Amino acid sequence: MVSAINRLDRDSVYNYIYTGTKDVIKIHSIQMPEGPIKIKRWNPYKGETEITSKVDPISSEMIWRIANAFVPERPINFDRVLGGSYNTRSALEALMAHTPEFYYCYPGRIQNINGMISVKKGHKHLMWKPDVPHTANMIVEAKTDIEISEIPSQEVIYESLSLPQHLSENPLDIKIKRRHAQIQIALYFIGKQLGYKTWIAENDKGLEYQNKKICEYEGILSSLKDNTLLSNFSNDIVDKARLIDCIWFDSNKSIPAVMEVEHTTGVTSGLNRMKIFRDLIPSIKTRYVIVASDDDRNKVIEKAGVEHFKDLEVRFFSYSAVEELYALCQRRKLRGITENFLECYMESVTL
Repeated sequence: MVSAINRLDRDSVYNYIYTGTKDVIKIHSIQMPEGPIKIKRWNPYKGETEITSKVDPISSEMIWRIANAFVPERPINFDRVLGGSYNTRSALEALMAHTPEFYYCYPGRIQNINGMISVKKGHKHLMWKPDVPHTANMIVEAKTDIEISEIPSQEVIYESLSLPQHLSENPLDIKIKRRHAQIQIALYFIGKQLGYKTWIAENDKGLEYQNKKICEYEGILSSLKDNTLLSNFSNDIVDKARLIDCIWFDSNKSIPAVMEVEHTTGVTSGLNRMKIFRDLIPSIKTRYVIVASDDDRNKVIEKAGVEHFKDLEVRFFSYSAVEELYALCQRRKLRGITENFLECYMESVTL
């Protein structure tokens, strides 16, 4: 995507797909290979000019989320993929539509009102058609007979949540720590539905959810010696693992994932804890996972790519992917799922 946009004419101005938008776009700079892309936007009908317009970034995180959504010949709606986030999403959509392999289209929208089914003209989508490229630097509509039945947007609900006293003392950090705790809650419920026992870091055991301490929930391990693969290892190994944010155990058969939620301490500290754990028990096969905000993806890739951590073969489990899977678990009772299912939501970031 970034490479395709990089081949567009830098001296041209580009229109939005929606003709009612009078702003125009010009590419200011592009950082290869993954972005960000910096643009200028202005409305000539209001007397604005390129000179007076500011430079806005199209983040590499947004580009990555959109890129992961595309499948050939399958239309996607930017607003649904991004959930309304990012104020440059329409600009990215417009620039992509000017590249040869992307077309805009209006697939039919299946509407069900009181049992009456009808097909209406749908919302604007972008479609990737790599086998039939159009002329560059122009936008082209693809006619399609695809019809889309839109399911409601998924919501993730966190009920009454209370942090332990030692985590609530600094009001400046409270939102960050609360978000960290929410993700730990989501990981617990995901693990429970997949049939795993869950270890929550020793210093987070005071977390309360729905007026109940997290350590009192079914499937939460009170000790790493409790019927897990670590039962036969030394106390030193167990001690090194006790501050890891979340570990999933499939009874005493395997460890599907060792996870560090990195919202407060920085990626390196979590990587160090996992590295120490791995070096002590290299014979145990597992997934070493950094769970972090989508916006921190590049930082995770950078830190995990350091030679010292390469043998961890780190995976990135974005907050959005965690909550997508959590929402699925809230809506459906998953059965017969293997560990490999997790690979659908975790991105390998070690080159």
